[in-house]
Amino acid sequence: MGYKIAIDGPAGAGKSTIAKMIAEKLDFIYVDTGAMYRAVAYFFIHNGIENLDGANVKLMCAQMDIRISYEEGNQNVILNGKNVTGYLRSEEVGKMASIVAVNREIREKLIDLQRYISGEEDVVMDGRDIGTQVLPDAQLKIYLTASIDVRARRRFEELEEKGVSANIEDIKADIETRDKNDMNREIAPLCQAEDAILVDTSEMTIDEVVAKIISLYKGNCS
Repeated sequence: MGYKIAIDGPAGAGKSTIAKMIAEKLDFIYVDTGAMYRAVAYFFIHNGIENLDGANVKLMCAQMDIRISYEEGNQNVILNGKNVTGYLRSEEVGKMASIVAVNREIREKLIDLQRYISGEEDVVMDGRDIGTQVLPDAQLKIYLTASIDVRARRRFEELEEKGVSANIEDIKADIETRDKNDMNREIAPLCQAEDAILVDTSEMTIDEVVAKIISLYKGNCS
């Protein structure tokens, strides 16, 4: 059985960036579960689907074929034969992803895929419920967080670097709403697993966070 590192935390905590760097340094497979939910969100938006009732979602799930491929260590999300990775980071897709993530049919479809990927491989997987629901047997669980102000500033700077105009107060309000939705949803709410280690990145650099988690991994293996 492979070694599993589960990284959970709220929106904007840096989970994907951190998890990807750790996987590269440890030569693990990186699994971005959030990108999978974003792919579903993209599918719904692209097809103008707003009705998330049970029968409609079940029909849509049957029409979605989501696969993961890796090129030079980078994860690509393939939706119905098309690489949609480049379309998944917009604010619109992010907001819809929070909505589709609470749907039981969608979650079951993607959790099965996530567990299949983890299989016998060494993986770093990040999301909202990896340590509590997807990989409860993970050998190392991290709950990554940061203050709302810090997360909003990081997102603002990320958008600025891409040349996208944004209002930091709007970003902050959006993060607060997503936190509330994620933590209070009926199905698999965001929370710290009992055996997860809390890592607050508010005053840490990316390299410091990566070094800390790798140190925890090495200590766990010794």
